[in-house]
Amino acid sequence: FLSMLNRRSLRIKVMQSLFALQQCKDANYELCLEKIHDAFQPDLNSMEVQDKKELANQKKLATKLFEKSFQNGETSVDHDDARIKKVVNECFQFYAAQSKKDTDFFLKNLVSEVQGIYDHYIATLSLAGAFAELAEADKKVSHKNFVQNAWITAIRQSEELKKNALKLGRHWQDKSDRVKAWFRDIVRQDDAYLEYLDKKSPTLDDQKKFINHLFKKVILGKTVINEYYEEEVLRWAEDKEIVKGLVEKTVKAFSGNAGEELTLHTLSVNWEDDKDFIEKLFKKAAHLEDHYKTLIANNTRNWEVDRLPLTDRMILEMAIAEFLEFPSIPMKVTMNEYIELAKNYSTPNSRQFINGILDVISKELSTQGAVKKSGRGLMDNK
Repeated sequence: FLSMLNRRSLRIKVMQSLFALQQCKDANYELCLEKIHDAFQPDLNSMEVQDKKELANQKKLATKLFEKSFQNGETSVDHDDARIKKVVNECFQFYAAQSKKDTDFFLKNLVSEVQGIYDHYIATLSLAGAFAELAEADKKVSHKNFVQNAWITAIRQSEELKKNALKLGRHWQDKSDRVKAWFRDIVRQDDAYLEYLDKKSPTLDDQKKFINHLFKKVILGKTVINEYYEEEVLRWAEDKEIVKGLVEKTVKAFSGNAGEELTLHTLSVNWEDDKDFIEKLFKKAAHLEDHYKTLIANNTRNWEVDRLPLTDRMILEMAIAEFLEFPSIPMKVTMNEYIELAKNYSTPNSRQFINGILDVISKELSTQGAVKKSGRGLMDNK
């Protein structure tokens, strides 16, 4: 079994989840401000005369108190005005409860999203088999070259693929109308497909070339099939690259000889290890202690931390979390990985910026003794 998931793909997944979590937290914060606003509106149903000036004043004070306390990392307040105190503390409780719910949701989702990549790989292989069934049933045109393609035959005969497709619900049987339409409108209209059908007797090389085309350009290319995946899968743009890689390796590992079985790839050599890695990294970065955030702020003086692009902030927080949480990963490896992430996912200047800041922070953490490396992690200074 060959595996496709590398740590970089996992870091990208964690980063996307942390990014989404931060957006939820920002929304929770805005909801708190709305709650304060609503709490000090005149009660139109009350028989008593409402002191609008007093209410406006309380609202202003409560808003300031909440914003300032929140900024200082506090989770509750004390105030002489009992009403202000009650409203602001209720907001803190609301924020904590909502954010915990969001954090748990994204962590659970992160694990199932990574596992879902394997489902899409199985679905993609199965779709080629489903197309072959339709080709076989078409009596108007001879699809012999397609139906008898060595790779297609192996896909259709693979018991392991059938078993996985059934278990994961990725067999396309419940979407037969859609598959028929795709076969009719995309596969049968494809020039390379028609050209392949016309070949007198396709060599193994022709067959392999065609099957690669079918997956790369037809199923995972810029077609309505890809649009379907985009609608179904939240982060299809990234997942697609991993699925493509898995499919390519599956095609490559099969020699095309009669009687040979298709080798399915695993997503991960050691899923327990990988799962542990994403869960720990997500949790540590999501709950990164304030003094580490201050460390970022102190080293980004020229770039005020609030004005940092959110992606850069996530990348820096994840890198620190990884320094602290994984003694066996060398600091250099961590730094290089997050510089790469910045290069691919952030602004053009981010790469040098992240590089410079991580360099300073890694030295500071080492000096403070906050980072304990062991095993492979000690290789840094060699």
